[in-house]
Amino acid sequence: MNTNPSIASRLDDLVSKIRDARDSFLGYPVSKDFDYSPLYDFLKYPINNLGDPFENSTYKVHTHEIEREVVDFFAKLFRANPKDYWGYVTNGGSESNLYGLYIAREMYPKAMVYYSESTHYSVKKNIHLLNIPSIVIRSQENGEIDYVDLEETLKFNRHKPAIILATHGTTMKEAKDDVSEIKKILKKLAIQDHYVHCDGALSGAFGAFAEPQTPFDFVDGADSISISGHKFIGSPIPAGVIITKRSLRDRVSKGISYIGSLDTTITGSRNGHSPLFLWYAIQKLGVEGLQARYKHSLEITKYCKKELQKTGIEAWSNPGSITVVFPKVTDHLKNKWQLATEDDVTHIICMPNVTKDQIDLFVDDMKKDMGSTPLIEELSYY
Repeated sequence: MNTNPSIASRLDDLVSKIRDARDSFLGYPVSKDFDYSPLYDFLKYPINNLGDPFENSTYKVHTHEIEREVVDFFAKLFRANPKDYWGYVTNGGSESNLYGLYIAREMYPKAMVYYSESTHYSVKKNIHLLNIPSIVIRSQENGEIDYVDLEETLKFNRHKPAIILATHGTTMKEAKDDVSEIKKILKKLAIQDHYVHCDGALSGAFGAFAEPQTPFDFVDGADSISISGHKFIGSPIPAGVIITKRSLRDRVSKGISYIGSLDTTITGSRNGHSPLFLWYAIQKLGVEGLQARYKHSLEITKYCKKELQKTGIEAWSNPGSITVVFPKVTDHLKNKWQLATEDDVTHIICMPNVTKDQIDLFVDDMKKDMGSTPLIEELSYY
């Protein structure tokens, strides 16, 4: 098919802009080192994963079988009960968090939600959509939830069921809330009716082999866990995964005769290509490949901190994280390197595709921006 010259020109300009933007960002948790060219033929088909991936449907142009294998992989990684787990591939972390809160609300309609001030912005929006009362808990300096404030706040509402939103890798500082510590507090206060959802958007994909490891999975006490597929793993289309218990899913399940399946997901029509991308990635990588990606990211994180500290910048990171935090930079640097900034801090996220050469270029820009001679001595760092 011949393409109109003006359309072709517009597309060439757009792909050039996107390529340049892709090559120059360090501040967002998005992997870009993927090659899904063997899957290009699938773009010819209207793949729609409508309905429950574990149920049959009258619509056959889907990748449900592939989607189930993706769910199986992460359920095992998160130590879910082999006889009681369920999940699906979502459009991203926001939908995954919405599903966890939705299940929790259906279990405990009169519950109160507790989440830290460092929690992802989608949580507040989702709570509003679900019309659940909530209380914000203070964060510690490193971004982790303040367990003392959580316990004291829970004491005032012991008569209500509690829904706790734990974060395994906060947006700015990649802090990790300890799910086992949260469970201890609930047990101490004898709050038996409770639900813990763990938002592991970035860090959940490598949480099982993080160094050191922070409790976050089903054995540790989570009732549902969400991750983003386009972050640590990488995908051309934003995607997420939600894993919960099948027994909990059954509480919201409704039969839909129109499609001959169950209505158990947030959206009706669902992207059938995203599960395919994630399946292909985990087939190629496996657990060992994910571990190798994480190890590389840790090495770059250490290098980034060291090089920034040599320059006199107070750079630091939480234990086991791949996010380097430092004082807020100028708008020039923020825009050039697409750096996320909040309040008085900026960060670089050392995704698996980030190299030492990229870090060196950024540090050189920092030196020029500071207009000062770098310090000779190395500062101590976490």
